[in-house]
Amino acid sequence: MRLQLVGCSHHTTSLALRERLAFSPEQARQALSALRQRFPAVEAVLLSTCNRVEMYTAVEQDDAAPTHQDVVHFLAEFHGLPADQIFDDLFERTGEDAVRHLFFVAASLDSMVIGEAQILGQVKQAYELATTAHSAGPLMHAVFQAALKLARRVASETTINQRRTSVASVAVAEFARQIFERFDDKKVLVIGAGKMGEETIRYLRDEGAQHIAVVNRSYPRAQTLAKACGGKAEPWERLPELLASADLVVSTTGAAEPVVTLEMFRAIEPQRFQRPLAVLDLAVPRDFEPAVGDRLGVYLYTLDDLAAACNRNRADRERQWPAAERIVAEETAAFMADLNHRATAPTIRRLRESCDLVKEEELERLYNKLPQLDDKAQGEIRQAFERLVNKLLHPPLKSLRDESQDGPPHGLIEALKRLFQLKE
Repeated sequence: MRLQLVGCSHHTTSLALRERLAFSPEQARQALSALRQRFPAVEAVLLSTCNRVEMYTAVEQDDAAPTHQDVVHFLAEFHGLPADQIFDDLFERTGEDAVRHLFFVAASLDSMVIGEAQILGQVKQAYELATTAHSAGPLMHAVFQAALKLARRVASETTINQRRTSVASVAVAEFARQIFERFDDKKVLVIGAGKMGEETIRYLRDEGAQHIAVVNRSYPRAQTLAKACGGKAEPWERLPELLASADLVVSTTGAAEPVVTLEMFRAIEPQRFQRPLAVLDLAVPRDFEPAVGDRLGVYLYTLDDLAAACNRNRADRERQWPAAERIVAEETAAFMADLNHRATAPTIRRLRESCDLVKEEELERLYNKLPQLDDKAQGEIRQAFERLVNKLLHPPLKSLRDESQDGPPHGLIEALKRLFQLKE
């Protein structure tokens, strides 16, 4: 039995290479099918996100498993890349290390932003895709269901998933959420077309935001961001008009002077009718003149406010890390014990079959010698024989289970095969 992981992540590999190795859902389906054709006995799940590309494989018989080199060549070939140029960027994990890695990933303990919510859904989607593609079998079902269970346990027993640590996530989850209970009916105005604005929009989209307008001094850049986030690009000249109708503003320009001054806001203020306005000013220098935050109904948060919240959350999360790590260790040990015990199944089956054969032969001999026994008496004798066999088998089976806690019990299995003369 062999579990293996070959892949790359944001920890070790550049974004440029991760982009070249990434798989769309349809490509992942094609890749799983192609891998199964090349290695018919292999089970596989392919996890591809913006931060990682990881191919998990499992086989019952070690000699049927693809090697590290096989998987690297497969990934390279699929994307038309030279294998020797990517080999050093792809790490390998096997056995317990592969299981532990998947558990850390599913629990969002290996993410760029620890505790972010998206990765669990991505792990689940990868597993479901492999299932529908008939690429996941008993071993993949076992390890991925255990990973999903582990992630739920970390989420319920720690607060590590509740504490946002990126500026964008804090801006949305802890500040905008204080003002609005829902975002699907709110008008969002994004001023600037940088990376911070793009990330914040992504979190707002996850919260249900649908009406997003993007303005930037460079209209083509506004168009690019609007297209990427499903919003609408607007000319810079419409900024006052858009500000008058907005419910939430995300501002991330690189302007040296405030983009929205107190004078400008006062000019559009009557059109707002004192409706609440949440402003997430993520620019340095600030895009909104501080006095705007003193106006009625305006909730202005700056990068300093958000950074302070991020630092508090990061400290809280670090305090939760040992508890999350302990849960991963417990669940990994339990899973590996079950997996190791699973390796004993063929031997246990043959041992039981051998004992049952002897039992049936002796029962038949006894019944032939005692023809006067009625069905009830025969049933009582059969139950006694079955209890006897179970009691005799209990010690060796318990020994197998106990040995599985520390690794595959190969020595004990071989001893049982020799002692009971079990055939393959």
